[in-house]
Amino acid sequence: MSRDDRTLRIGELLVQRGVVTPDQVEIALTEQQKNPDHLGRILVRLGFATEAVIRDVLGGALGQRSVDLSKAVADPDAIRLIPKEMARRLGVLPLTYDAGKQQLVLAMSDTFNVVALDQIAAHVGEEIELVPVLAGETAIGEAIDRFYGFELSVDGILREIETGEIDYASLEVESEEYSQPVVRLVNALLADAVKRGASDIHFEPEEGFLRFRYRIDGVLRQIRSLHRNYWSAIAVRIKVMAGMDIAENRAPQDGRISLELSGRQIDFRVSTLPTIHGENIVLRILDRQKGIVALDQLGLSDQVLNQLMLMVARPEGIILVTGPTGSGKTTTLYSLLNHLNTEGVNIMTLEDPVEYPMNLIRQSSVNDAVRLDFASGIRSLMRQDPDIILVGEIRDEDTANMAFRAAMTGHQVFSTLHTNSAIGAIPRLLDIGVRPDIMSDNIIGIMAQRLVRKLCTRCREPYEPSDLERRLLGLKTGARGHVIYRARGCNECDNVGYRGRTALMEVLRFEDELNELVARGSTLRNIMRTAVTKGFKPLPDVGVERVLDGTTSLDEISRVIDLTARLK
Repeated sequence: MSRDDRTLRIGELLVQRGVVTPDQVEIALTEQQKNPDHLGRILVRLGFATEAVIRDVLGGALGQRSVDLSKAVADPDAIRLIPKEMARRLGVLPLTYDAGKQQLVLAMSDTFNVVALDQIAAHVGEEIELVPVLAGETAIGEAIDRFYGFELSVDGILREIETGEIDYASLEVESEEYSQPVVRLVNALLADAVKRGASDIHFEPEEGFLRFRYRIDGVLRQIRSLHRNYWSAIAVRIKVMAGMDIAENRAPQDGRISLELSGRQIDFRVSTLPTIHGENIVLRILDRQKGIVALDQLGLSDQVLNQLMLMVARPEGIILVTGPTGSGKTTTLYSLLNHLNTEGVNIMTLEDPVEYPMNLIRQSSVNDAVRLDFASGIRSLMRQDPDIILVGEIRDEDTANMAFRAAMTGHQVFSTLHTNSAIGAIPRLLDIGVRPDIMSDNIIGIMAQRLVRKLCTRCREPYEPSDLERRLLGLKTGARGHVIYRARGCNECDNVGYRGRTALMEVLRFEDELNELVARGSTLRNIMRTAVTKGFKPLPDVGVERVLDGTTSLDEISRVIDLTARLK
């Protein structure tokens, strides 16, 4: 497509979206003949549209990501790759650099500017992949001034703080005052946590120091400790970003932060809690890119995937996902909804709170202030003509009865339940108050899952299991020749021995025979025996398979699953 064709298409597109009128486009085209320039830039200069609106419309039409640089945090590794003079001359802001993938994300006002991309490729090296994202030209210029010339690394900012004084007044301003090092420190910590793949950030004040910990792959890891002199300034800054009351430090508070990191929007759910040494602050990182995963990318076996496909193919009934906190239940439910999400169905959710916004899906949060709980919320959702309903959690009898009533009236219902196993959900539902005859025929299936860390393939260490380990793994005691792996640690995995996580899942799909056993109030032993004959594989067996194929270690499986029953 030539530049002239693209200019006409841009004008037509902006008119179609109601951003500008045909007359305004004609005026801009006339102005373009006198002073050749980008059409979008001319429309902004004439005051017909804003950069942000044009950026979002063009980004969506071209199938490209757009980025709001006013909320963005640049990666110091990326900033170091391109000099300020070059960034300003080419109108480019380096946003983030992934050394593992050899990938550099660039904010550009014209992502088709091949000349600029060629010059950057020649400067940084052809081996680095350039990923352009769309941003406003003025916003890029302002961001270059904001990020270049200031120390952006955590260590550098801490050295800067040690040699100067903290200006508390600037911390309470909503705008990004990058001259204030505490502002940059908080942003750098948030960006560092996202870059490392953390799911939570813990700011924990002790008597004499402040501890930072990240939860990476489900395990807390201490990142560094600081003198507690820094804490009051850091706490104030986090509260301002999250829209909290900075004067209140005796009562718990909740808030939310949205930032552009790595060229995409990341949300942080913020919680404060008073402790004997000061306010403890925990941030849950809500990364949509990781939270909404395609079903075939969850790391499930073909057998489990086929069982899930058979379950979601049933038009009505309830599907339950069980497991402890942090076992990936929400990710699995969102993946199932994403698989079913088409224009032909109405999907509605009731969550506590909504974690990841999804297109086409009507999402609501429970709200104590207006007495919208799960039970009353389901009643309201059913008046909205839904095909599929997601209930965040079944906690009590009222919620359970409403969820099963929705399943009985022709809806597909998804929910979570806190039990340790799929079969354990049956006595839990009975305990809540659901009758066996109601459960029978209305439960499509129950899944129980855990998340385990995967061994680093670069440094994992092979060894022959001991006799006790052989018994746990179901191998012949005394036999030799079978090799399993354990964690070792290298630079690639930050000396932990593990990189990334995978899901272990047991799927109990209800058929006629199981429904009959549940309706008769049969024992769990009978239900388990029948399920196994139908191909059901319990979590311990699934975990052992992952140890034997080298995906993870026996220590890691034992951390999340009780294997002692296998010793009998």
